[in-house]
Amino acid sequence: MECVTICPSDIMHIDPAQGRAYNVEPQMCWECCACVKACPEAAIEIRGYADFAPMNHSVQPTRTDTHITWKIRMRGGDLKEFTFPIRTTKWGSIAAPQEAPEPPAEARAGELLSFEPDYLAVEALPTLARKPSAP
Repeated sequence: MECVTICPSDIMHIDPAQGRAYNVEPQMCWECCACVKACPEAAIEIRGYADFAPMNHSVQPTRTDTHITWKIRMRGGDLKEFTFPIRTTKWGSIAAPQEAPEPPAEARAGELLSFEPDYLAVEALPTLARKPSAP
């Protein structure tokens, strides 16, 4: 019942009659899907957002060690599947911000967040072209 312990809202509880976890206060759900990612049994059905799932749909996530698949049954019966990798960074493996070296002065004067783009593993972040200002 990892979904119960990982829920940041503490709203996942065990139904003793069914032996399954359920959301006791759906309106308080952050919809972070931490419970879905933690559930090795793929036993959680969630509400889909209207931008990708129509009314009267069902969403059944399935989790493996490396991926999560969202199976969406449309009201017409069609089944759509979307698969995404799960982040596999080990707990405690990311250094706390206090442990990072202080950024150089030129980094503090720029628009980037601390240690971007290094932590994102990209050479550069996309930028918008600026129009020259009128004199």
